[in-house]
Amino acid sequence: MDLENYNQERRLPLKLKLAYGVGHVLNDICASMWFTYLLVFFHLVLQFDSFMSGIILLVGQIADGVSTPFVGVQSDIDDDFWLFRYGRRKTWHLIDMSILLGSFPFIFSPCIKCQNSHQWAQLIYYSAFIIIFQFGWGAVQVSHLSLIPDLTPNEHERTELTAIRYSFTVCSNLLVYLVTWLILHMTNDSGDDEQIGAEDASSFQHVVLVGLVVGSVMSLVFHVFVPEHQTSSCTRTQEERKSMGQILKEMKLYQVAGVYMATRLFTNLTQVYIPLYLHGSLSMSAESLAIIPLIMFVASFTMSMVVKVMNKKCGRMITFVLGALMGIAACIWIHFGSAEDENFTKYEIYPITVLLGAACSVLLVTSLSITADFIGSNTETGAFVYGLMSFSDKLANGVFVTIIQHVISKCSES
Repeated sequence: MDLENYNQERRLPLKLKLAYGVGHVLNDICASMWFTYLLVFFHLVLQFDSFMSGIILLVGQIADGVSTPFVGVQSDIDDDFWLFRYGRRKTWHLIDMSILLGSFPFIFSPCIKCQNSHQWAQLIYYSAFIIIFQFGWGAVQVSHLSLIPDLTPNEHERTELTAIRYSFTVCSNLLVYLVTWLILHMTNDSGDDEQIGAEDASSFQHVVLVGLVVGSVMSLVFHVFVPEHQTSSCTRTQEERKSMGQILKEMKLYQVAGVYMATRLFTNLTQVYIPLYLHGSLSMSAESLAIIPLIMFVASFTMSMVVKVMNKKCGRMITFVLGALMGIAACIWIHFGSAEDENFTKYEIYPITVLLGAACSVLLVTSLSITADFIGSNTETGAFVYGLMSFSDKLANGVFVTIIQHVISKCSES
């Protein structure tokens, strides 16, 4: 009982919280490139058609979705393998970070010695690197998230860790958009109105290189300053622990998964289609593909500073509803806007962007906090639960993006 009281009263030092937050920066930078610029790169730079570009993203989402439950199960296994003495979560994080670094640069590069091959042949080439990358990305995500319940049993501290983690996610997105804007600005020799084209392939490679260097340094900080203590499972008897079978029988699991999936669907589709919307529907310049998302994530970062207080004062449900209302308002505003309306493209697009950024921040932090609440003290299967959440999220995103791209392709033909 004394140990339990100690765990309830103990507070994590700020240095550890910040070091934990930067542990997902490499993933966040890659995710920002993946969701914001993958379709832009394949459709506008590599000249893939809309449907083929959607297939590329679907392959990645399926690979990620299938691998994350497997990684979750393996990450929860507590055995005597010598490498796991470093920490089962951090070991997976370290190994799969190396996999990610070795595969991601090839995705945003022209096909090596096959640039003139048929698109289906190039699809096979890129799919190989995407599958490898997504396995590494999903494993890093699950291992990092599952550390939250391991680090603290306190509900508010778990929310704070989630908020700090999301703050660094926003900073990572800001970095990607700033670097993208700078590189596109420096390489744009034809004026501010030039749009993205085949000549911008090297620009995206430079953005990826900068991002991977920064992400690697942040991951090093995480591994140096965040200890992994395997104490929670030792204080619980076998009867108190929930098996994976028991978890799968709980209706609340599927309710939490539904909330998480809907949240990720909104945030990821927003990130994927804002650049294409600016380029295709509003005919805005190449620099706007960096500036508008940049504003969106500044708003998101600002909101992440207060979302912890909102969850504490208002509760999870009210906070989530407020975030949903902001997102719905932004979507309705977009629906009634058009490229012909000069006020919309010059002025209204900015408050819309702010609303989207704020909504994404509130929804994502709250849904992750709900997931941590569901795990509770049952940290022995925390990675498995996060793996299931990721599975539902990735599969839904891949299917919806493919459907949308198919509709776009059909509309462009007619």
